[in-house]
Amino acid sequence: MEENKTYVQPPVQEEEEGIDIIGLIKQLWDGRKTIIIVTAVFIALGLVAALTMKRTYTVSSTMVPQMGSSRSSSLGSLAALAGLNLDMANTGSDLSPLVYPQIVSSVPFRKELMYTPLHYEKADTAVCMFTYAKEYTKPTIMGTVLKYTIGLPFVIMDALRKEKPDPVIEGGEGENTTPRPLLLTKDEEKIMKAIAQNVNLAVDKKEGYLTLTVVGSEPLQTAELALKAQQLLQEEITRFRTEKAQDNLQYIQARYNEIKAEAESYQTALATIRDRSQNMTTTRSQIERERLQNKYNVANAIYSEMAKQLEQAKMQVKRDTPMLTIIQPVTVPRKSSNSRAKTLIVWTFLGGILGCGIVLGKSYLPKVKEMFAKTDTD
Repeated sequence: MEENKTYVQPPVQEEEEGIDIIGLIKQLWDGRKTIIIVTAVFIALGLVAALTMKRTYTVSSTMVPQMGSSRSSSLGSLAALAGLNLDMANTGSDLSPLVYPQIVSSVPFRKELMYTPLHYEKADTAVCMFTYAKEYTKPTIMGTVLKYTIGLPFVIMDALRKEKPDPVIEGGEGENTTPRPLLLTKDEEKIMKAIAQNVNLAVDKKEGYLTLTVVGSEPLQTAELALKAQQLLQEEITRFRTEKAQDNLQYIQARYNEIKAEAESYQTALATIRDRSQNMTTTRSQIERERLQNKYNVANAIYSEMAKQLEQAKMQVKRDTPMLTIIQPVTVPRKSSNSRAKTLIVWTFLGGILGCGIVLGKSYLPKVKEMFAKTDTD
């Protein structure tokens, strides 16, 4: 007897509806008036932003640090195959190139840049960034609008807050040799923040080169600032790398001067005794002359040895002095790095996207409300 088998037909799943492209286009066409209005408003804002925009210029310089003799090994070759450069991290020196960006971002470095005379179009003579910001810079229309709209709460808070005077350390620098902390005024801190954003140094660990990037408001001013940053970086690296050798050189130089003066004094005294006892052959004068001769011989021998050590110390300073080989020199830019046309295009694009979003949002808002209503009912 055959068993009756009942086949249950599985429920037919409804095909998922895809995106209705034609429906979306129709919705956008129906709401074209809203899209045009929103886009027109953003075009107007873009025109204002483009016309009031400050021109910025960018200067880049590529450098390769010369670290002297590098110890190549099979380990360094394997690291190079892995995409690493051990010479950049361990060069046998007291200062790694990986620390160079920290030098550029240090307060003394930025303060030196801040007070470097630069040539601006509005100034008749070269002035520093601090003087230019206080005497020549005027707020833009867009900056004023943003200050009293988005930044209005901060303006009110600054007005209500009591302004504290800048701290002052009593006593001049020449009174004692006690280390003193660096003091920055409120205006100096603002310019320091601007320099931090506009002057940057990047290190390529694999290829082993440095890229200095400087952004400024004028072509010549930007190039001069980049050249000063490059020169100052060389000086700071040299100071760090040769500090020990310079201390040794100063010590040997001071000792050399003392021995030289002593040997010359013995030589003068010996010549005086020889002239005085030229016609005298007494035992006392002979003993005194021999005694001075021995002192002079000892002093002269030490003087000759110190002269050799002095030359060696000078050579050591030169060996420890690093060099930055300039691959891409600093050049005066001809074109600005920001474009008014690009700014207008970005604002127009944002306006079109926002307008389309408003139109599509109006059609989907009832569906969203209905979906939440069903959820609450269930």
